[in-house]
Amino acid sequence: MAITVEQAMQWAAARKHAVLITLRKDGRAQSSDVSYAVVDDAIVVSLTATRAKTANMRRDPRIVVHITDPGTWSYVSLDAAVELGPVTTGPNDEAANALADYYRRVAGEAHPDWDEYRAAMISEQRQLAYIRATSAVGQIHG
Repeated sequence: MAITVEQAMQWAAARKHAVLITLRKDGRAQSSDVSYAVVDDAIVVSLTATRAKTANMRRDPRIVVHITDPGTWSYVSLDAAVELGPVTTGPNDEAANALADYYRRVAGEAHPDWDEYRAAMISEQRQLAYIRATSAVGQIHG
């Protein structure tokens, strides 16, 4: 069914779990379950800088985000390009502040211990991926 990127993003904004599909070096797909937030025109995902999916995106920014709602037989699959934000290196750097905002958006509440959260983001070498859809397919019901 034909849907627009705008329709897909509006539908995606009401959800927070997706499958992120990146391309391995040999061209095979790699899929990862992720949590996300829609911020302005982007799907935002927290990543660990050392993971395979992050290396895949550094090498090839073409990805697919697949979001499904089995209860309504609805899904969207977004072809997209990704821009990787900086890896957080300090508790109050730009990346740490963006990760804190991401947490609030996905969790819907403040973290119980922001110092602990920010320290974990540094230890895990976290960064954000900003995913901007270039096309969409799917079907949206209800």
